[in-house]
Amino acid sequence: MQRTNFSEMACSIARTLDVIGEPWSPLILRDVYVGISRFEQIQADLGISRKVLTERLNHLVDQGVVERRPYDNRPRYDYHLTAKGAELVDLLMVMTAWGDKWLAGEAGPPVLYRHHACGEISHVDLRCSHCGEPMHAYDVDPLPGPGSAA
Repeated sequence: MQRTNFSEMACSIARTLDVIGEPWSPLILRDVYVGISRFEQIQADLGISRKVLTERLNHLVDQGVVERRPYDNRPRYDYHLTAKGAELVDLLMVMTAWGDKWLAGEAGPPVLYRHHACGEISHVDLRCSHCGEPMHAYDVDPLPGPGSAA
């Protein structure tokens, strides 16, 4: 199936969706982040078809989000996050916080995050990079930026 290309849109959300907007990509990134790094491991964890997983991994490699590292001579590869991919995991952590709040139910969150700096279990908290105050949808005004459409 032909994918819609959002990469040329003057919208950072659309451009990000062009990289990880189909449902398997965030789950693949999650797996690589937690150390599930080999094709067979990812496939087994997600129950995804080999064809779809190959397509998604190729796309993520092409986008510079994950990189392949050979681990034997066949060739077989481990997949690792690049710096660009690690920053996408930050986005996934925000999605996780939303899912924990609105969808986890009585069982509670399936994953907890321990912060390296303080050792405490915590969650993502969006804050203004200038003043440190909370920054949520109704705390900001979206304004045209230098890359906005004419």
